[in-house]
Amino acid sequence: MSDAYRKAGVDIDAGERLVSAISPLARATARKGADAMLGGFGGIFDLKAAGFSDPLLVSGTDGVGTKLKIAFETRRHSTIGIDLVAMCVNDVLAQGAEPLFFLDYFATGKLEEGVAAEVIRGVAQGCLEAGCALIGGETAEMPGMYGEGEYDLAGFCVGAVERKDLLPRSVEAGDILIGLPASGPHSNGYSLIRKIVKDAGLAYRDRAPFDAATTLGDALLTPTRIYVKRLLPLLKDDAVRGFAHITGGGLIENVPRLFSDSFAARFDDAALTLPPVFQWLMETGGVPIAEMRRTFNCGVGGALAVRARDADRILGALRSAGEGARVIGDIVKA
Repeated sequence: MSDAYRKAGVDIDAGERLVSAISPLARATARKGADAMLGGFGGIFDLKAAGFSDPLLVSGTDGVGTKLKIAFETRRHSTIGIDLVAMCVNDVLAQGAEPLFFLDYFATGKLEEGVAAEVIRGVAQGCLEAGCALIGGETAEMPGMYGEGEYDLAGFCVGAVERKDLLPRSVEAGDILIGLPASGPHSNGYSLIRKIVKDAGLAYRDRAPFDAATTLGDALLTPTRIYVKRLLPLLKDDAVRGFAHITGGGLIENVPRLFSDSFAARFDDAALTLPPVFQWLMETGGVPIAEMRRTFNCGVGGALAVRARDADRILGALRSAGEGARVIGDIVKA
C-alpha cells in the first residue's frame, strides 16, 4: 500500500488503532436504547427502548474553549473530555431532558494516539457520569491546521423529555432561586484567566495561590460538574419551574433565560460569597465584581427556580442527594 498520504501528514493506520483502543470505552457507556458500538456511518438510538411515550428531542453542542490551552501546556488531558460532556449535557438538562447519547469531534494536526485516547477516555467518563451513551464521533488529522501538540474538541448531545415535563415552566414573582455549587470556573472565562496568570508571572506548575495543596494548572483543570443524575428526578416535580446552567454570561445573563421580560432575578449578595479561586482572580486581575458575575459562574454552576412554598422541600431533597444547595435569591417583577 502506498504511504503517500502518510508522507502528507495523515496516518490512517494510527486512526484505525485509535478506534480500536477507544471502542471498549464506548461500549462501557451503553444504556437502554443504545448499544454504544462504534464503527458505523451513524449512531442509532431507540427512543421506545428507552421508555419514552411522548418525547421531545433536545439537542446541544459545545466545546471547551481556551481551557484547552492549559491542558496543552501542562500535558494533562485526562479530564478535558469530562468538561466537553458536561458543557453539553447540562445545557440539555436545562430543558428538563435526559441526555441520551453523545458524539465527539477531535481534530488535530498530527494524531498522537496516546493523547487522543486519554481525551476520549475523559469523554467516556463524562458520559458515564451523565448516564448517556457515547455512540459515535470523528477524529480528524489535518496537518498545518493546529500547532504542535494542539487539538480542538467539540461535543454533540441529544436528550429527550416527555412533552409535559419540558422546562422552563412559567415562573411568578416570589419564586426562589436555589444555587448549586460549581467545582471551579468550569469551562468559561479561560481567556481572562490565562491573561491574569500570565500578567502575574505565574507558571501552571506553581503552587496555586488560592490552594497550596495543588498546582495552579491542576486547580484550573478541575472538570466541570455534571448535574444530571442528582437533578433529573427533581426536574419532573412541578415545584421546579426551571434550571439554568451557568456558563458564559454568568448568573447575570443565564438566570434570566428562565423567564420573560416581565420578571427579574434578585440575588442575595450575602449568599454569593466568592470561593477562593474567584476571589484570587478578582483581586489579582483587578476585575470588578460586576464583570466577574458576567464572565464566571462565581461558584454557582447551576440555578433552580422553585415555588416558594416548596423551596424547603426541594432544598432538603437536594441536600439528601449530596448536593450543597443554597438559596441565592428570588424572582421579582421587572
